[in-house]
Amino acid sequence: MMLDKIMALMQQEATQREAEELRHVQWQLRPIRGWGFSKLLWYLVFLQPIITELHLRRKNVKFLFIRFSAWQYAGSDKLWAGLVATLCEGIRQQYGALPFSLYSVLGKKAATRPGYRHREWHCRGHVCLALLALLVALSLGMSLLYLSMGSHVLGHSNTFRAFGGAATTLSGSGLLMAMYSVGKHLFVSQRKRIERLVSQEKFSSHLGFMCQVKKEVGLLTDFLCFLEIYQRRRLRVVLEITGLDTCYPERVVGVLNAINTLLSDSHAPFIFILVVDPSILAACLESAGSMKGTADNGYLFLNRTVTLPFSVPIMGRRTKLQFLHDAVRSRDDLLCREMTLNVRSRGGAGGGAVTGGEAGSGGGDVAPLLETEGPARAESAQSLLEVKAARSIQEALCCLHDECDCLIDYVPDNVVSMRRIVNTVPITVRLLQQQQGDFEGLSPRQAVAWVVLANQWPCRLSWALQCLEDEQQAGSAPEASAPLWDVFCDHSLELHTMTATLQKVLDLDGDPELFQRFLGADFPFTVAEAQSLLRCTVNLDHSIRHRMGLIRAVSTLKTPRTPKSPARKDPHAASGANHAPGAAWAGQAPARVCEAHQPQDGGKSRPMA
Repeated sequence: MMLDKIMALMQQEATQREAEELRHVQWQLRPIRGWGFSKLLWYLVFLQPIITELHLRRKNVKFLFIRFSAWQYAGSDKLWAGLVATLCEGIRQQYGALPFSLYSVLGKKAATRPGYRHREWHCRGHVCLALLALLVALSLGMSLLYLSMGSHVLGHSNTFRAFGGAATTLSGSGLLMAMYSVGKHLFVSQRKRIERLVSQEKFSSHLGFMCQVKKEVGLLTDFLCFLEIYQRRRLRVVLEITGLDTCYPERVVGVLNAINTLLSDSHAPFIFILVVDPSILAACLESAGSMKGTADNGYLFLNRTVTLPFSVPIMGRRTKLQFLHDAVRSRDDLLCREMTLNVRSRGGAGGGAVTGGEAGSGGGDVAPLLETEGPARAESAQSLLEVKAARSIQEALCCLHDECDCLIDYVPDNVVSMRRIVNTVPITVRLLQQQQGDFEGLSPRQAVAWVVLANQWPCRLSWALQCLEDEQQAGSAPEASAPLWDVFCDHSLELHTMTATLQKVLDLDGDPELFQRFLGADFPFTVAEAQSLLRCTVNLDHSIRHRMGLIRAVSTLKTPRTPKSPARKDPHAASGANHAPGAAWAGQAPARVCEAHQPQDGGKSRPMA
């Protein structure tokens, strides 16, 4: 979406610049389509472009957009070679294969001559002479061959035939070689040549591979410079790179090196747009073996590479509502269900009116209409459940993008997360309907809030649910009306001690302060509601809770060290042990043992010695 907006705005800027430039100059742009195509071929063969001061002052520009998905070449050893191949293929498709093939064989690089400041083209005399000589030689040879066949010069027929054959062969072979070279570049593109070099393992690891690719890029740059002077405007190739943060670290380094190589020339007509997550890219650079000492700090390396960093700002409330509304409208099944709901509601209203009229005229005619068969009743009940589920889903989604509801504050400003929540709400509401029937205990708004809670804070929610399950298994479960936030607060210190173990899982959570406000004030779920909603939760990874349960179980297996001589240290404790068994052991044990093992007398912990 961001790339499409950038493309539209850049094209708008290019149109405005071109209109302003054409107001101040007398010349017009040269087209490359229709009759302008033949003119372009003539310029490619017989003229050489010259970079003048007038050309350097031109402000009108045209952007050529090429999108490169690194994920398509993630399995290749030369990901950056795929980048160059995509670049060459995009230019070839933009201007055609024949002009680039002609320039590859017969083209001349643009020159800078101070004597031709107002003249942008120079006639290539040697090409004209060579072509003229080949045509003259071909004509002369064919003439001699024709004369050798005449009857009036039979005495010199062998001589004419020899000279004519030689002249025809040499000139024809020269023309055929030129045509063969053009045809070879026409049918074998740069993309195929680079892919062929990559497939050669012996050559791909050699320095000549990099040199060959640089030659292809240099040829492409010269061709774009020729087109700039011919069209009388500047050209910029915008290469949009996506999916780079899903590749291996070595592949990422290769693409960045290719970008630096292409931008090494100050006059290179390339603009690269990297659409990546900087944290992932920095981690890839730091872990790459070939970047040791160069990119020990990935962020500093990115700052040296990227000349215009742009981070997407925080989404505003109005924009978030608009995206949520678009995400809800994109659900085609919900729209169809809403249309079906409207049709059934109209049909039900009309049927009720007719039945009422018939009942008024005669009550005996109503009884046969009410007698339906068993399958018809089951189908009617199922349709009624579908109608109720559709209404509940619509109500839940309306709460999700309601401007007056505080739930919008907890929805993330990420379009992917928004769509994930919108896709999860219908499933959760349907499961809740199957569990509770007519939503007697929980409302659709609470179901939406629970989906947002599981999406935003999966680690903290899993920790609270796991602690609640452990307390139930130990026989000291809190009351059903107890807030879930209190359960989390009672065990938050233990979670803090496991921060190093659960660091990767904790990174999945959002703002902790918003989590406190969510469960403590705006949506105070109780223990009973949490247990009821857990059975219909589909967007919470249960492996996180299982891992937390294993970590807590292992922590209880740590045995304390045996005291050396408790009787010598504390004789009062030894004498008191006869009256209170286990008291001296509790006094000598560390604090974590008393927290891990539950006492047997009423579930209350004994005071520490």
